[in-house]
Amino acid sequence: MRLVGILALSVMLGGCASVTRGTTENISISSTPSGVEAVVSGLEVPTTCTTPCAIVAKRSADITITFEKEGYQSQTVQLTKEVSGTGAAGFAGNLLAGGIVGMGVDAATGAATDHKPNPVIVTMQPTVRARPAAPKKPRAPAAPAPDTGT
Repeated sequence: MRLVGILALSVMLGGCASVTRGTTENISISSTPSGVEAVVSGLEVPTTCTTPCAIVAKRSADITITFEKEGYQSQTVQLTKEVSGTGAAGFAGNLLAGGIVGMGVDAATGAATDHKPNPVIVTMQPTVRARPAAPKKPRAPAAPAPDTGT
């Protein structure tokens, strides 16, 4: 009887996306040029890394990455969450085995979703500096008006 219970539990968990895919994912971050500071918000602990780098994030996190480097305009990328093909399969497996509990766990953990874009790649744009004004050329003194003798 105990073996039947263990077997039933493993069948129920086998279709669950949180079990088959996990509740976290790796997100790769890179930039042109490299060596840009990437400030990642939306994680339990705000994280900063220097590109190229990678972070581990909960699939349910709302992530924003701000790229900063002196001499370049900062850029911000808001990641979206999308249900992937394998995540949808795991979530659908709940219909057969995991039931409502498995669906609830997957929905709460975001296990069926992936962050997009992944990898996150940006091309930094140099800051535009105002060109210094050209020096003014000195004007030649005006010629004296001719004396008309009046």
